[in-house]
Amino acid sequence: METTDKRNYCVILAGGRGQRLWPVSREKYPKQFVDLFGTGRTQLQATFDRFAVMLPKENIYICTCREYFDLVRTQLPEVHEHNVIVEPIHRNTAPSVAWATMRILRENPDANVIISPSDQLVLNAVQFAHSIDVGIRYVSENDVLIAMGVKPTRPEPGYGYIQIGDQSCKPEVYKVKSFTEKPEREFAKMFMKSGEFYWNTGIFISNARHLTHNFEKLFPVVLRNLKFEKPDYTYDEEMEYVAENYPRYPNLSLDYAILEQSRDVYVMKCDFGWADLGTWHAVYEVMSKVKDDNVILDSEVMLEDCHNNIIRLPKGKLGVFNGLEGYIVAEQGDVLMICKKSDNSSMVKKYVNEVRIKYGDEFV
Repeated sequence: METTDKRNYCVILAGGRGQRLWPVSREKYPKQFVDLFGTGRTQLQATFDRFAVMLPKENIYICTCREYFDLVRTQLPEVHEHNVIVEPIHRNTAPSVAWATMRILRENPDANVIISPSDQLVLNAVQFAHSIDVGIRYVSENDVLIAMGVKPTRPEPGYGYIQIGDQSCKPEVYKVKSFTEKPEREFAKMFMKSGEFYWNTGIFISNARHLTHNFEKLFPVVLRNLKFEKPDYTYDEEMEYVAENYPRYPNLSLDYAILEQSRDVYVMKCDFGWADLGTWHAVYEVMSKVKDDNVILDSEVMLEDCHNNIIRLPKGKLGVFNGLEGYIVAEQGDVLMICKKSDNSSMVKKYVNEVRIKYGDEFV
């Protein structure tokens, strides 16, 4: 994809709280702003870097909430302040993307839009760029929504599953037959066995006109009246209007808005080494293992007779472990968590809620 093509835009979602990676991910400093692997770049920065080689940097927008505006500006100083979409009140991902798309469409009526979470790992950058290019070309010629899907590697109950239907005119793009969000494990096993289901990566591609049309069918009249009331509205007038009207949006996720409520939805079969970095188990699964299948994340440790663990300690700390098997060891600030490694991501969220009730927000 040519970076000079000014029709192509990206919206990066960076407003999540990241509770499933607690205690390294904290409410005041969630996972997208953390350098989890010691690469020198946080997850948000790595996502920005990934798209900055594909399209103009000025065409990259960041959706976040008020609490994280300063973090976004600090970590991505090259992103103009006007390209940071800050929710005045939390309404999940679909309304913020609707607002970003409205801004993009006003700037370029022929725009194509890539929507991406900020907490994902892509191992094969070349193949990723190819998939993005195929998707952009398809939505440039067709009024459709494309979800990027990857083949499941395990019966993960914490992901969304997309069932592929009929093939389109492109060999990698298929009509979406059904979508199931976070199925029970037995269903996840059935989905894997069938070979018809792909994981939903949360990366979507569409042209801005069609995406806006879908949002207008889904949402009540909220921001769209602005262009009729003030066709030549300024940035300050837009922000004032949004502050007053944005709370009228319902609380809807982008996955629900696109995969469950929209027609003309397609899934692209992708294979670029994808991983959702939202849970400790997912991080363990994707990372290369050291001796005895342990995963050590940017930490100094001594291990003896330890197997199948994931360990993340703060800088300046040394961990010495003996006889540990199948555990998460994660420390950040004033919290140390040691618990059995499980693919049940709700377990960590349960601890977060219990800690909040018993000890207060400062530990969360």
